[in-house]
Formats: sequence, structure tokens, C-alpha cells
Amino acid sequence: MAPLATDYSATNEELSVVSSNFESQSPEAVLRWALDEFDHDVAMATGFGAEGCVLIDMVSRITKTARIFYLDTDLLFPETYALRDQLEARYEIRFERRATRLSLSAQAEVFGERLWERDPDRCCYLRKVEPLKELLTGLLAWITGIRRDQTTARAQAGIVERDQRFELIKINPLARWSSRDVWEYIRKYEVPYNRRYDQGYGSIGCAPCTDLVQIGEDPRAGRWRGSAKTECGLHQQVSPKIN
Repeated sequence: MAPLATDYSATNEELSVVSSNFESQSPEAVLRWALDEFDHDVAMATGFGAEGCVLIDMVSRITKTARIFYLDTDLLFPETYALRDQLEARYEIRFERRATRLSLSAQAEVFGERLWERDPDRCCYLRKVEPLKELLTGLLAWITGIRRDQTTARAQAGIVERDQRFELIKINPLARWSSRDVWEYIRKYEVPYNRRYDQGYGSIGCAPCTDLVQIGEDPRAGRWRGSAKTECGLHQQVSPKIN
């Protein structure tokens, strides 16, 4: 496998070779490589979705010291917070909470009530993108749970790629997996998951911006329903324009 440059200034072509070599390997192999290659300079992001729960299970089988964080918008479902606690107890790990210093009340004073309804891009930027940007500063790489078949924006995601937006290396161990792969893993290893999936939710984010998915709809159809928005901004290479 092609090694990365010691200063992690590998070219996109070199990263493409590394990524291609992982196309025939398991997510666990990708995780072992990432944790060994970057050590304390890599962190894994989770929103406690099904994919994140799978990765948490995989990482816990490799090490108990990996850095795993979540972005707390203060708008998550109660079931999401309960799942966080359940996962911490199950795997004997502690998740790092990252959040904006802007409280919901302060946000309402500056931008008006229920900003997520009027300007969801700005709300996501304030409550998710800015805290993530702050956390990633100084890291060499981050690990995510995105899959290629989730959205058109993610369809070309490499297993290892350069994150142009946050200027570090992005590792997507589950990029090749389907939703079926994810749920087969959850059932096989009895991985805890958000029970809102059992109620008809296909993708779970902030409570005000997440709705039930109807039969035949895309699994992410319940996110920001009624708008053209499909991403919170964490996985967009080009930042949304926020005035």
C-alpha cells in the first residue's frame, strides 16, 4: 500500500492510490490503518446514526483510546442522548462533546426564533460547522460514517481523500457499504441504535429538522423536509454562502 508522506502533504494522486487499495478491504482494515497512521492526530465524528454506531463498535474492538466526538446542537432527539449514554456504557468509552458557545436563547435574540425553519443553512453553520471547524484545527485527519449511496454529494467520496474545506485528510471506512450492510452488521453484533429508526425515521439529525420517511421515499427525505437542503454542511467541499 502506498504510504502517506510523513508530513501528510500527500498529493491527491497519492491519496487516490491509498484509497483505491482500500476498495477491496474491510472497514475494520481502514480503521486500523487510520488509527495507526495518524495516532492522536485523528478523531472520529459521530451523530449516533446507524453508521456511526457501527463504526463505534468496530473502533472499540481495536482500541478504547480512540478520540470520538459528537456535535451537540442542543436540538437532538431525547433518544439520541439516551443512545449516547448507552453506547458509552456498552463500550466503556467517553464521547467528546463539541458545541457552539451560542446558546439557543442567544441565537434567537440575534437571528430570531426558530432559525432552523427560516434559514437552516445558517443554523447548521452556527451549531455544527463552526464547532467542527474548531475541533478539526490542528488534526491531520478525521473519520466519518458517510456512504456513497446516501446522497449525490457523497456519491464520489473516496475511502481516503483530501477534505478541501477543512484542509485535512478525510477517511470514510463505510463509503462502499449499503444501508443493508449497515443493518446486517447491527443485527449480527447486536449494536445499540436509535430506536427512532423503528418508528419510521430513515436518517436522524436535529429534532426540528427531522421527519418520518414515507414508504418509497429516499431514507434522507425526512431531513429538512420542504426545502432543497440535503446536507448540514459538514460534508460539502464548498461552503454554503452565509452572509
